[in-house]
Amino acid sequence: MDARYAEYPDDFFTRADEAPDDRFYLPPRLVEHLDDSAIEAVSDLYDELGLTGAVLDICSSWVSHFRARPARLVVLGMNAQELERNPDAHQRVIHDLNRDPALPFPDATFDAATCCVSVDYLVRPLEVFDDVARVLRPDAPFVCTFSNRCFPTKAIRGWLASSDDAHLGIVATYFRHSTGWGTVTATRRTPADHRGDPLYAVWARRAGR
Repeated sequence: MDARYAEYPDDFFTRADEAPDDRFYLPPRLVEHLDDSAIEAVSDLYDELGLTGAVLDICSSWVSHFRARPARLVVLGMNAQELERNPDAHQRVIHDLNRDPALPFPDATFDAATCCVSVDYLVRPLEVFDDVARVLRPDAPFVCTFSNRCFPTKAIRGWLASSDDAHLGIVATYFRHSTGWGTVTATRRTPADHRGDPLYAVWARRAGR
């Protein structure tokens, strides 16, 4: 195991269902995993950060929550039918990041990367974050958004044992313990008294010139 994982408990990245992920994600799930207000919060953040160029959406599905289609959107996920239904995608890639965290793209390919409501399923997040940094251009953001919903058998145990606010800190450590990132921002994007799904976000920009 990578020494960078030493600060996490031994079972932090284990799951109730350790069967290969391609079995679990074989049936398409053409449903929203956030309510409308949380989706609006995702779109607001993408607009705020100016995600308009070449964008990589990892752990993607049939919708990527952009108000305006990026100049080039590459969606990487586990289910071909879901990715084919994504109307904003220019390229679709089937890839299991838990099996192989190396992304199949050259260095410095993208102007931004996103991961919406899926960071809690990564069992090797530091390696994934390393490689996202590799494929981003300098100063490009990587934005992770999440709520309080998940598939509990596939989410890591450390996530399930933590509070919603603690999840911000967990994802922030992924940026800090992986290679290539600048200052990390971690925040709740919906008001504390919001009655719908809460929306949290953690992001950082690719370091370097």
